[in-house]
Amino acid sequence: MKKDLLMWDETIFKDPDLFELDHIPEYFAHRDTQMQTLMYCVKPALRGGRPVNVQCIGSPGTGKTTGVNKLFEEIEKVKSKVIPVYINCQANSTRFTVFSRIFKKLFNHSPPSSGVSFQKIYEKITQHLADEEKVLVVALDDVNYLFHEGEHDKVFYSLLRAHETNPGARIGVISILSDTGTGFHLDPKVESVFLPEEIKFPRYNTDEIRDILDNRIKMGFFPDVVSSEVLEASVEYAELLGDLRVGIDLLKRSGLSAERRANRTISLDDVNGAYESSKLVHLTYLLKSLKKEEKTLLELILDLAEITTGELYKAFHEKTGLGYTRYYETLEKLLVLKLVDTNFTGKGTRGRSRIIKLRYGIEELRKRLG
Repeated sequence: MKKDLLMWDETIFKDPDLFELDHIPEYFAHRDTQMQTLMYCVKPALRGGRPVNVQCIGSPGTGKTTGVNKLFEEIEKVKSKVIPVYINCQANSTRFTVFSRIFKKLFNHSPPSSGVSFQKIYEKITQHLADEEKVLVVALDDVNYLFHEGEHDKVFYSLLRAHETNPGARIGVISILSDTGTGFHLDPKVESVFLPEEIKFPRYNTDEIRDILDNRIKMGFFPDVVSSEVLEASVEYAELLGDLRVGIDLLKRSGLSAERRANRTISLDDVNGAYESSKLVHLTYLLKSLKKEEKTLLELILDLAEITTGELYKAFHEKTGLGYTRYYETLEKLLVLKLVDTNFTGKGTRGRSRIIKLRYGIEELRKRLG
């Protein structure tokens, strides 16, 4: 057996967790200003007051989620009355599910899924905060999804006006918003009490990407697995798409590719081959967040290729039994998520008939939809 080949039970990964996209790294560099502002906004809560509300805004892969999770890790270490609750709005996109997550954090069990009103859950949460003199800091990540579902005003209103129904309840909100959703607006009544401190997360520059990826390589791979040439190629690809997650995912896939060849080093071919999958890492996460009827509608568009909105509704109704209103809302969601486009055909009533086109390749979508 050649020395440069891996044995079947050997690996080039020293710590594979470092290449998982939901991993919260020890080394979180180049976001000092943002972290200082986050800490400043939460500081009043550590003294028993209400925190300053925050809106974190920036492109995907710029450290927004990691920054908030690092802040929450620090809060959890301190014996204080502050209770941080992180909520992913992709998975929890209604007021009931958002407050169910808060309930679970406070009481260590979920509320009943049926037979209990939202008001009962809400009152129990606010009363607990008042009785225990605790301050709640709620991070709403991917808050765009609350807007897609039309739940944004209800969620924000319930959180921000809790002190009006229960004077002892103190709640602060950290909203994490992708800058692809900057067209979203809260109701003026909600906005007047939200008044957030806006924290911008710019895209990482070349040197910053290189530094972060280099650190992951040193901590996550064994020595001499990744050459400077491979690092530079990974940096270039991540910068090209302006998304650090692409670079991290690229290193993981490149490493797995090298292992498949029983090789102890990652080659440029491994990186170039992995890029086709890594460049669409955001798509995988997007499709995972879709609800059942949204996946059904997207699958119909895949099967029927270019189709008018009217023809698609017929197919959707036959498959699900759902009416036009739900169909229209579901189609609008796919449009907002930029999975599909619609173009006017010039036909139909006053030339307003629309044809639906996919924005990604059929096979790329199929393999991610499972």
